[in-house]
Amino acid sequence: MTKDKTEQYCGYAAIVGRPNVGKSTLLNHILGQKLSITSRKPQTTRHNLLGIKTEGDTQIIFVDTPGLHFDQTKALNRYMNQAAESALKGVDVIVFIIDRDIWNETDQRVAEEVFKAGSPVIIAINKLDRLISKTDLFPHIQSLAKQYPDTQIIPISALHGQQLKELELEIKKFIPAGVHYFPDEQVTDKSERFLVAELIREKITRQLGAELPYEATIEIESFKHEGKIIHINALILVEREGQKKIIIGDKGARLKKIGQDARLDMERLLENKVMLSLWVKVRRGWSDDDRALQSLGYEF
Repeated sequence: MTKDKTEQYCGYAAIVGRPNVGKSTLLNHILGQKLSITSRKPQTTRHNLLGIKTEGDTQIIFVDTPGLHFDQTKALNRYMNQAAESALKGVDVIVFIIDRDIWNETDQRVAEEVFKAGSPVIIAINKLDRLISKTDLFPHIQSLAKQYPDTQIIPISALHGQQLKELELEIKKFIPAGVHYFPDEQVTDKSERFLVAELIREKITRQLGAELPYEATIEIESFKHEGKIIHINALILVEREGQKKIIIGDKGARLKKIGQDARLDMERLLENKVMLSLWVKVRRGWSDDDRALQSLGYEF
């Protein structure tokens, strides 16, 4: 179908997959800026986040989702699954990301949810750069093509930008005619407060890795513009005293490093000087308490 050059086009593309396959990295590279936080730790993304890309007459609203997982029962995990599943409803196209030639039980279960949604699907095989030989992918692609014969399959490297243009062109085929939902210069639906909170959580996740479980979240207590400086006070909430000690580190060294790294990213994001103050507080059981989650911005 040839698009009419006098019309506008606008639609939603959900980015879905199991944890740690590169969904947020893909969104950041498509947008050409850092919007979603990333780390090597699964389940870094907790919320659906819209990344808006407008080029000429076409606006694509990407929905970055938490990784679907099926083996954890805490309220926080239920929230993340609900967020990811809700993103599948009513979108114009689903980009289903998988990791190289890996296909495990979780991928199969995610695929069942994806194809059950009824929207067109593109399978993006990510981390192409990590393959020793590209020919290793051929049997996997053939198997997927046989299982999902009406689905376009595109190998990509989200990290290095390989074949992302090809992926975007395929996505655009499914974007319907319609006025743009957002101003052309807008890149996300999230507030600055949300984005700076996520940056702090990213630094915690990257620095601590396996040392700290998932029971850490961020609450922005104040966010004030004073001239050319933005003053931000934030609480890092954990569930146990031991976790608090881990984040603070020896004589506060780790907390200081988290703050320094987060502040630099905040200044790039906000294009202002940032004064960041961090505290760590224990709030027991928050990750398995629906009411606590809602108070912290996890809307069910």
